[in-house]
Amino acid sequence: MFLSFQHLIFLNPTHPHFFYSLYGQSVNSSFLPAYMESLCSTFSNGANFAVVGSSTLPKFVPFALNVQVMQFLHFKSRSYDLLASGLEEMISDDGFQRALYMIDIGQNDLSDAFAKKYSYAKVIKIIPLVLAEIKNAIKSIHDNGGRKFWVHNTGPLGCLPQKLWLLQPSSRELDPHGCISTYNSAASLFNEGLHHLCTELRSELKDSTIIYVDIYTIKYDLISNASKYGFTSPLMACCGFGGSPFNYNINVTCGHDGAQACNQGSQFINWDGIHFTEAANSIMASKILSQQYSTPHVPFDFFCH
Repeated sequence: MFLSFQHLIFLNPTHPHFFYSLYGQSVNSSFLPAYMESLCSTFSNGANFAVVGSSTLPKFVPFALNVQVMQFLHFKSRSYDLLASGLEEMISDDGFQRALYMIDIGQNDLSDAFAKKYSYAKVIKIIPLVLAEIKNAIKSIHDNGGRKFWVHNTGPLGCLPQKLWLLQPSSRELDPHGCISTYNSAASLFNEGLHHLCTELRSELKDSTIIYVDIYTIKYDLISNASKYGFTSPLMACCGFGGSPFNYNINVTCGHDGAQACNQGSQFINWDGIHFTEAANSIMASKILSQQYSTPHVPFDFFCH
């Protein structure tokens, strides 16, 4: 059973269907029912609490990470009530303990801070606050029976077509692969802190398995070595408006009148300026499941027992 949070399965990406597009086909799983939309579901395969655009801060707003945790706790309590009333298909205490809790969050916090024109130094100062919320979420889930955690770090924010179009950076602000250096530096510092947090939590929660997954390295490798994987225009959105170099316009985003999708989606890494294509996610899934980017190296089927 999977629980996802945005970036929470059972509790980042971050995105409501991110889990399935990234892992689902590889582990023979179906879509996880969205907690807020599911009707007549027993959530026997898990639940998805993720909501697009979610962040850790500010707290108590729809749908911050702590709100998703509160939804999970309500969901757990309600499951117990339904079990007690005779609905045997609902998740039991054993099910909640054996479930895999997947967390992918933090990128929106950094993105929002840069969008507010915060200085680089001010953006960096919020990182400990974001990490504290992630720690609180994991410990709260642990206090309520969770023992298996799969934690993604954040990707190279400065390589997103949306950010490149919005900032219109000068060449001196870009790294050798055309990504915004300061944005990626902030993401890397966040990831260092998250890695340390996971190590710290392993010492505190000795009865738990906490896996840190290096999504950043996988994504940056796809972008910096795009041709190796059969991709073209790694910093250009497949679905958008405006053509080269980014095919992105915040006033005409994918799905709106005027936006168009490319004819060769498999040759693009980025789908809509923010999210990755199915082709890119497929490669990411295979790399993640290889254990090469996980700390500690634990095979994914460990969570199926």
